[in-house]
Amino acid sequence: MYGANVGLEIGKRALLAQQLSLNITGHNIANVNTPGYTRQQAILSSNMPLTMPFGSVGTGVDVSNIRRIRSLFLDQQMRGETQKLGKWSFLSQSWSQVESIFSEPEDTGFSAVLDQFWNSWQDLANNPQSEAARISVREQGLLVVNSFHHISSQLTDLRTSLDNDITKVTEEINNLAGQIASVNQSISTSELSGNTANDLRDRRDYLVDQLSEYVDVSVQEQPGGSMTVYLGSMALVEDNSHIDLTTRVESQDNSYIHKVQFKGTGIDLVHAGGQLEGLIQMRDEDVAGKQAQLDTLAKELVSSINDIHRAGYGARGSTGINFFDSATTGASDIAIDTLISKDVNNIAAGVTSETGDNANALNISALRNSLRADGEQATFNDYYNSIIGEIGIKTKEADALMKNQQALVTQIDNSRQSLEGVSLDEEMANMIEQQHAYSAAAKVITAMDEALDTIINKMGA
Repeated sequence: MYGANVGLEIGKRALLAQQLSLNITGHNIANVNTPGYTRQQAILSSNMPLTMPFGSVGTGVDVSNIRRIRSLFLDQQMRGETQKLGKWSFLSQSWSQVESIFSEPEDTGFSAVLDQFWNSWQDLANNPQSEAARISVREQGLLVVNSFHHISSQLTDLRTSLDNDITKVTEEINNLAGQIASVNQSISTSELSGNTANDLRDRRDYLVDQLSEYVDVSVQEQPGGSMTVYLGSMALVEDNSHIDLTTRVESQDNSYIHKVQFKGTGIDLVHAGGQLEGLIQMRDEDVAGKQAQLDTLAKELVSSINDIHRAGYGARGSTGINFFDSATTGASDIAIDTLISKDVNNIAAGVTSETGDNANALNISALRNSLRADGEQATFNDYYNSIIGEIGIKTKEADALMKNQQALVTQIDNSRQSLEGVSLDEEMANMIEQQHAYSAAAKVITAMDEALDTIINKMGA
């Protein structure tokens, strides 16, 4: 029978529902600054009605669900753009480092050193009998050698640093994957009763967001509540287990680098995305490419000058002598020939042994404007300047794309925060509304209590 006792039950349910809503509002307010937190909402629904001869009669309210206000589309979009931001942010930073290594245009840059080297040969041509001019040629040659060594060494150090960073990023990816697998287990256990583990899901989504900065991942939620995280076509995390990334040492360009692969599978990781892809690209393509170009410049400079110098004659009739050591032609090991280092009189200024002959010095000086570099398509200075120009373009490109990507990520994050984030103004308004509803429910119980008191104690008196 639909009596006063049903009214008491309606009041009680309303009281409990509004109390729970107030608790959830308080939980939202408490986590307003918690990274990765998604605001929650109590979903209220009418309780099953009673069927009476005169129709259905309501029996109050129940909390049917506690919902996270979250957009899967925005999550997916955010993670896709975050991994691109991670890549371009790192490339922008790394290209700036490469630019600083070459330090152009500066008076101490390689371009200025090369100009001074050509000038020293012109000075020798102007005064082929001057020992001071010969010493200047040797010293300027040493400056060229040392400049090659310095730039090559710094590029090698940068590449080693990038290789070390790859190992560290791999360890961080493994750490995040392990945490996601652990949270997966907790969610599956917690949701066996049919409830939704909202705070655990927030924690898992936040970990996936962090993971997307390092690599390009995609996710798929499974029926039991666990999440499978894919890296390419490989399941990085599945249920409560995960595959670690590992590195294997490989010899490349006279050095040892670490190649990333899935542990225990022998499968190399390709197209990683995110910061890891930026690291690999910078190490294996960009920095290695600049080293190769620098080696080419050194090799062609050594070959061109030596060909002319061997045909000339020194101050004391010596001939057939190289200016640079022909056995070491790379940027890292280029050197002045020992015979030149020991005796500047072996520097061949003339094409004959006659005193005052300067033709050979003029021939070497003329290499400044000769097309001997890049397959005889450019001068040495032009070839070097093209390397510098490419570095400048790459630096600006990476910086521009990083800024564009940052603006896009910020826009998506703002959209996500407007939906998922906690607004204190909105929560305060909800709290006032729930407080009034709670007070009204309490008054319903009071009224029903008075009605029962009338029935029990006052009827028939």
